[in-house]
Amino acid sequence: MPLSIELSAAVDAGRSRSNNEDSVALDDAVSMAVLADGMGGYNAGEVASNMATSFIRTELGRWLREAQGQASDAEVRRAMDICVDNANRAIFNAANSNPQYAGMGTTLVVAVFRDNRLLVGHVGDSRAYRLRAGRLQQITRDHSLLQEQIDAGLITPEQAAFSANKNLVTRAVGVEDTVLLETHQHEVQAGDIYLMCSDGLSDMLDDNSIGQVLQAHDSLEAGCRALIEAANDAGGKDNISVVLVRASGGATSPNRFWWPFRR
Repeated sequence: MPLSIELSAAVDAGRSRSNNEDSVALDDAVSMAVLADGMGGYNAGEVASNMATSFIRTELGRWLREAQGQASDAEVRRAMDICVDNANRAIFNAANSNPQYAGMGTTLVVAVFRDNRLLVGHVGDSRAYRLRAGRLQQITRDHSLLQEQIDAGLITPEQAAFSANKNLVTRAVGVEDTVLLETHQHEVQAGDIYLMCSDGLSDMLDDNSIGQVLQAHDSLEAGCRALIEAANDAGGKDNISVVLVRASGGATSPNRFWWPFRR
């Protein structure tokens, strides 16, 4: 049976920062969520993350409204690639035409739910998780120096939690004139809860703690608030952004016409 999708999100500056460089965007009509964690001097990180989320919500959301009933999953993934590439160029050009934005960039997670499937794309160290049958599993792999060191066997995941290289990403949107979006497809089951978050959450709470908070709240809105509160209680050293998505039984949406996404 086709699934219905419920989305909720929250963003908080944390306990240590006055500005907020995280940004989220939801589009309930096409079951899409976008999360970004910006980087750069002054307010440049805030500019980059807001550019990414607003651009993708507008452009990919428009395409999905027309494509949803007709396009294949491969075509949706292609549209995600093109849209993120266009957002990357917009941020890169803004950074190179305005000295105060030089070097700005952002991480990114974008999720599109289609009936019983999830298409997720990501860049950087913002994450997506799935909670199923009481088990929390990370479904993205960080694009970071730390993850490369773990993969190479140089450090253990336990040692990584205390590393000084925690926030060094190897891939970001807007830093270079091209970016590689890593995309995956996942089966979605009724009762699944999906979490997208910035490292302001995952650096403050381990996976076990995140899972415990999620299972303690039936409401997605309450779950978002509780995750942010827990991250702040653990130190709140960075901005915190969370998106929660729940799949449950529901009716399918009608087919719509679509047209190709253009660069």
